Amino acid sequence: MSEDAIQLLLSGIVSLLILSIAILTLWKGISVVPQSDEFVVERFGKYTKTLKAGLNLIVPFLDRIAHEVSILERQLPEFEISVITKDNVEVMLRATVFYRVTDAARAVYRIQDVDRAIDTESTSIVRSAAGRLDLDTLQSSRESMNEEIGTNLQKKAEEWGLIVTSTAITDVVVDDQTKDAQRQQLNADREKRAAIARAEGDKRSVELAADAQLYESERKAEAIRVTADADAYAITAKAAADAEQTRVVAAAIADNGQPAINYEIMKRQVTALTDVASADNTKTIILPTNITETLGSVYALFESLNSRGAD
Repeated sequence: MSEDAIQLLLSGIVSLLILSIAILTLWKGISVVPQSDEFVVERFGKYTKTLKAGLNLIVPFLDRIAHEVSILERQLPEFEISVITKDNVEVMLRATVFYRVTDAARAVYRIQDVDRAIDTESTSIVRSAAGRLDLDTLQSSRESMNEEIGTNLQKKAEEWGLIVTSTAITDVVVDDQTKDAQRQQLNADREKRAAIARAEGDKRSVELAADAQLYESERKAEAIRVTADADAYAITAKAAADAEQTRVVAAAIADNGQPAINYEIMKRQVTALTDVASADNTKTIILPTNITETLGSVYALFESLNSRGAD
C-alpha cells in the first residue's frame, strides 16, 4: 500500500473519530425529560441543577443524570396503627397518605426512603391525634382527623421536598368485646330516646287537653258575659220604656186629671182580660158582672179624652 493511501486511510479514521466524538458529545449534552419526571444533575458528585420536562442541555462528560425522580402523585400502601383512645380503648386504624414530589433535589438528598419516612411520621401524628379523642368521637370525626394529620404531616414533608395532597383513615377496627359494649350502649340510648319521646308525647297530650279545657271555659265565660250584657240591655230598655210610659201617663194626668187616671186603670183591666183569654191553658173565663159597664166606661172616657184633645 502506497504512502498516499495510508495517509488517506488515517485521515478517514481521524475524521470518523472526530465525528463520533462530536456525535457522542452532542448526545451527552442533550437530555430529554418526560412530562412526569424531573432529573437531578450532578457534576463531580455535587448537585448542579434539576432538569424540568422537555429538552435540556448539560455539560457533556462533566454533568451526569444522577437521579430520575417521578413527580406523579403517589399513594402509600395502607398501613395499620394501634391507638389507645382517650377513654382507654385500644383500636386499630387503617390509613393511607397521598403525596407528590415538588422539589426533586430535596427528595433525594434530604431523605433516603421517602415512603418509609412518611409512614413513620404519619403513625406518630395519627396516634397523637387519636389519643385526644374518645372512641365515639374518633369513629365520627374521621374528616377532622384527616385534616389534622394532613396539616401536621405537611410541616415535615416540606423539608423533604414533598407536598401531602391527602390523608385518609379508611377504617376503625375494634375488638369483639368493644363491639358488644357499643351495641349495648346503642340499645340503651335507643330505649332512652324512645322513653323521652313517649314522655314528650304524653306531656304534649296533657298540654293540648288543658288548652282545650281552657278554651272551652273561656268560650263559656264569653257566652255568659254576652247573655248578661243582653239581659242588662233588655232591662235597661224596658226600664226606659216604662219610664217613658210613666212620663206620658203623668203628662196625661196633669192635663186631664181624674179621667186620665180612670182611663189608665180601665186599660190595664182590659189588657189583663185579653192576656187571660189568649192563654193556651185557659178553658173557662169568669168575667165580672160589670164588665160591660167597664167597657162602656172605657169607651166613654176615650171619647171624652179625644174631645178634650180636639178642643
